[in-house]
Amino acid sequence: MKRKGTIILLSVIVLSVIAGIWYIVVKDLEDPVEYATEMPEQRTIVKETVATGSIVPKEEVNIKPNISGVIETIHVEAGEYVEAGDLIADIKVVPNVSSLTSAKNSIASQRNAVETAKLAFDNQTAIYNRQKELFNKGVISANDFDIAQNNYNNARQRFEQEKVALTGASQNYDIIRTGTTAGLGEYANTNVRATVSGMVLDVPVKVGNQVIEANNFNEGTAIALIADVNKMIFEGKVDESEVGKIKEGLPLEITVGAYDNKKFDAVLDYIAPKGVAENGAIQFAIKGTLKQSEDNSFVRAGLSANASIILDKAEDVLAIKEALVQYDPTTKKPFVEVAVGDQEFEKRDIELGLSNGIYVEIKSGITSNDRIKVWNALKPAATATNYGG
Repeated sequence: MKRKGTIILLSVIVLSVIAGIWYIVVKDLEDPVEYATEMPEQRTIVKETVATGSIVPKEEVNIKPNISGVIETIHVEAGEYVEAGDLIADIKVVPNVSSLTSAKNSIASQRNAVETAKLAFDNQTAIYNRQKELFNKGVISANDFDIAQNNYNNARQRFEQEKVALTGASQNYDIIRTGTTAGLGEYANTNVRATVSGMVLDVPVKVGNQVIEANNFNEGTAIALIADVNKMIFEGKVDESEVGKIKEGLPLEITVGAYDNKKFDAVLDYIAPKGVAENGAIQFAIKGTLKQSEDNSFVRAGLSANASIILDKAEDVLAIKEALVQYDPTTKKPFVEVAVGDQEFEKRDIELGLSNGIYVEIKSGITSNDRIKVWNALKPAATATNYGG
C-alpha cells in the first residue's frame, strides 16, 4: 500500500515537471512585444467648443403700410437693392364705411362752423366800419374804437381758423376715401416706400392681396423685408455645460456647409443671460458678427452654419498625442517613456500645456528628437481558425 502511494506521488511530480517545461518552451516560442515609437511635432493646438445655428442679417426691417387696402402694384422683387425712399408698392384704398361716414359728418359740421364764423365776422366788420367813421368825426373816443377794432380782428381770425379746419376735414375725407389728397404728392399713404437701404430679402404679398395698416391694435401686414446683407451675424445656441467656458469677444470660426464648408471669421458679441429648456437641456442663445471676407463672398440669409468658439490657442508648439502620456499612480504627475536603445525606454517627467483632447502641448521634459513609446497600442486581432472542410 505504501509503495502504491509512492508511485502515485512520483507520477504527479514527473507530470508537473513536464508541464512546466512545456510552458517555458511555449513562452519562448512566442514573439516578444515590440513597442512602436512616435516623434513629437510642432503643431498649433486650438481648444474650442462648437455651436450650431444659422446666418442671418444683423438688422431686418419689415416694411408695412400706413393704410389698409389692396395691393395694386409691386415695384420690387426679392434680391434687388433699394435705397431709403424708393417705391416698394402702391395700395388701392378700400374705404371703411364707418370712417367715411364720420369724415362726411365732420365736413358738414365744419361747414356750419365756417358759416357761423362768417356771419360773426361780417357783423363785426359792419360795426368796425361804423365806429371807424364816428371816430374819424370825433364822435366817439379812441377807447371805444379800440374795442370795435379788437372785436373785428378776433372775428376775422376765428373765420380763418374755421376755413383751415374745413380744408383739413376735406383732406381727411379724401385720404380715407382714396388714401391721398391734393398737396401730399410722394407722401401719399398709398405709396409704400423703403425706410432703409439694403437688399429686399422677401416680398410676402402679391398684387390683389389685402393689407392692414400698422396701428396700436394690429402689427400690420408686412409688404417687404429689407436688410443690409453686408452686416451678417451668426445666431446659434450652446449647451449649459459649455456656456461657462465662453465670454464676449472670443473669436469664432463659422463653417457654412452650403459653400463647401467655407470658413468665415467672426467675433462673439452676445450671450443670452437666460437659458431656454429644449429637449431636456438648457440652451443659451449666442450671436457673433461676421467679418467681411477678403473675397467679399455673398452669404445668403438663413443658411445653416456651425461656429467653432476658440477658447484658447497655442501656435507652433511642441506637441504629442495625448494617448502617449502616462500618469504616475502615486504622484499623479504626467510622464512619457523615451527610447534610449533598441526596445529600451526610460521614464521622463513632462510639463503639459494646452490640450484639445487629441494633442497636448509639451512645455518641458522632452525634445523634438526624442522617440516616445506607444505604451497602450492595441494587440492585433487573433486569426480565426477554419474548422470547416
